Amino acid sequence: MATDERWTEKVFTSINVLIMIAVICAIILGWQWFDTRNQIAKLQIELASRLASAESYNQESRQRASRALDAERAADARLSILERKMADSQNQQVALEQMYQELARNRDESTLAEIEQVLLIANQQLQLAGNVKAALIALQNVDSTLQRMDKPQLKSIRLAVEKDIEKLGSIPFADVIGVSLHLDSVLNSVDSMPLAMEAHPHPGPKKDVRDEKSPWLRFWKETWEDVKGLVRIQNMGRKEMPLIPPSQAYFLRENLKLRLLSARLSLLAHDQVAFREDLETAQEWIRRNFDLDSTEVKDSLATLKQIYGSEIKIDRVDINDSLNAIHDFRSEQAAK
Repeated sequence: MATDERWTEKVFTSINVLIMIAVICAIILGWQWFDTRNQIAKLQIELASRLASAESYNQESRQRASRALDAERAADARLSILERKMADSQNQQVALEQMYQELARNRDESTLAEIEQVLLIANQQLQLAGNVKAALIALQNVDSTLQRMDKPQLKSIRLAVEKDIEKLGSIPFADVIGVSLHLDSVLNSVDSMPLAMEAHPHPGPKKDVRDEKSPWLRFWKETWEDVKGLVRIQNMGRKEMPLIPPSQAYFLRENLKLRLLSARLSLLAHDQVAFREDLETAQEWIRRNFDLDSTEVKDSLATLKQIYGSEIKIDRVDINDSLNAIHDFRSEQAAK
């Protein structure tokens, strides 16, 4: 009996242990279920949050993609416009280059025409008046113009111009302008130069009779001095004194002017012989007919004597080399 009770007690004890174990397991399983449920809920919330974020990101991405697509379309449109503008610009550039080349050709042609005209005028002055200085200045200006143009094809013209410059530079310089100015000064003074017959003797020193104590003696001496002043005799220092009527004095001066003008023409023509003959004749007329004691006459004779020794004769030269070079170049350009 006691054995059964102990066995029963062991059974109850075992059952209680099992129940306790079962309860503990149930509690553990419940806690695990609850914890799992909480984790699942948290996961659901986190997943929902991430899904919301992903949706927002996707929406933002779609918006960005849309804006990028719009920007790409706008860029394509602008690119198309730029391509059209670039094509137009290239066409305009080509047209401008053609216009510039045409203008450059026209400008060069105009400059060469002006240079040829300058050389023609300089050559005419050189042939007609022998104006070497003016021709030399014209050639130097032409050389400066060609240098500024800086065209290799113009080298032959520059060489011809430099050759003519050296040729003219070796010619002795005749100061035509300076000599002409001296002749003008003499011409301007012809009308004011006194004639020899118009010269008046210089009065001698007059005696002072105021120191005389006797009034009668002083009166007679003053009267005698006045009487002596009525007639004066002077040696003019010439073998003959030309007496020219007033009506002929005008023609004398005009003939002297004509002789000086003839000397100027001889100067411009570079006729040394005729120039000196005219000057000799003019000097002879002045010495014979004009008052040699006058300052104007002395200055005129000194001026004529000074320019008498001037060398005005030059050899005839031309600048045909430069003219031919530029004419040939323009003909070649016109033939192209």
